[in-house]
Amino acid sequence: MQEDIFVSESELLKQKEYSEKVNSVLNARFPVEPPKAFIHTYGCQGNVADSEHIKGMLVEMGYVLCDDDSQADFILYNTCAIREHAEDRVFGNVGALKKYKKDKPHLIISLCGCMMQQEHIAERIKKSYPFVNLVFGTHVTHRLPELISKVLCTGKRVFCIDESEGVIAEGLPTVRDSGENAWLPIMYGCNNFCSYCIVPHVRGRERSRRPEVIIDEAKKLVGEGYKLITLLGQNVNSYGKNCDFRMNFAQLIREIDSIEGDFKFDFMTSHPRDCSFELLDVLAESKHFCGHLHLPVQSGNNRILKEMNRHYTREHYLELIKYAKDKMPDVDITTDIIVGFPGETYEEFLDTLSLVKEVEYGSMFTFIYSPRKGTPAASMPDPFTKKEKTKWFLELLKVQEEIAAARGE
Repeated sequence: MQEDIFVSESELLKQKEYSEKVNSVLNARFPVEPPKAFIHTYGCQGNVADSEHIKGMLVEMGYVLCDDDSQADFILYNTCAIREHAEDRVFGNVGALKKYKKDKPHLIISLCGCMMQQEHIAERIKKSYPFVNLVFGTHVTHRLPELISKVLCTGKRVFCIDESEGVIAEGLPTVRDSGENAWLPIMYGCNNFCSYCIVPHVRGRERSRRPEVIIDEAKKLVGEGYKLITLLGQNVNSYGKNCDFRMNFAQLIREIDSIEGDFKFDFMTSHPRDCSFELLDVLAESKHFCGHLHLPVQSGNNRILKEMNRHYTREHYLELIKYAKDKMPDVDITTDIIVGFPGETYEEFLDTLSLVKEVEYGSMFTFIYSPRKGTPAASMPDPFTKKEKTKWFLELLKVQEEIAAARGE
């Protein structure tokens, strides 16, 4: 059963008290105009949802949000660790903030998110970027008022990287970014441990929010006029596993679909391992489903799928696709694909190419493999060059362009 990983009411109340303390300090230090906060989010929709909570807490503390980092008194980067390129961008952009700190010594610079949950990254920030004031990991976002209070009141740098398996903090304030679209997290973390993926190591194990809380939040969003609600989780298909409330993802979808109102729902990310025929049946019957199914295949070759630790075969994946298309002829199926996984041969890559031709995806998110320190794949033999992998990658893009052209897109 799911452990008691919910942040206690007393802890949330304590953070409210810290928020009021920060507000008092800021009022004293900024008597004319309130301080401005700038937040930049890298990576996935889960990070966007986290940043919306961060913005909510900052507003409660007395900050005014702004879109210009040069005008800010508080700058926060919510980081992504999924690929090396994303990390390199963060380091480059953080380095560029040094000039702001020199011109504005009171400026607080903060880094959070998946990159910061990695010990070697946090140590690099500590040693090489002394102008960064606050660094915190993925499991302590709800403690932001406490952490900012420490920075303001002591003037010292604060690093908070909790090594727990993660928590759920309900009731955090939210400032949403996206007009008529709303992100609605239903679970956090991941239990799959794909051999190339750092996410379970930085986001912790799977933990599901209680269905009644999710449903109430969805009803509120519909009442506020949001037209598209996207349910979020690293693997939404495993929602409710090992929980005491006995509701799976298909059943949760059915409850959300029963909400009255003018809205559609989407969800991501969906893992083929846990995608059930029951779920596809529920989607086919739904009146609010947006008609988009994102089902990442990553590879079309069974040996590579096994090396990736994906726990399904090409044949099973195609069976799911056929069932989905039979039940929902107009469904828009999209996917993720990794090119050049360690040891993948060109012949094995061609299996991915043939699968793409068979499925005819509406669109694809395609990447050349990027090693992540601490994952099994990072130590696997990888005899093929970046040049060879790039050639395969371009071949894949050409096939997708041909599919799009045939569909008249």
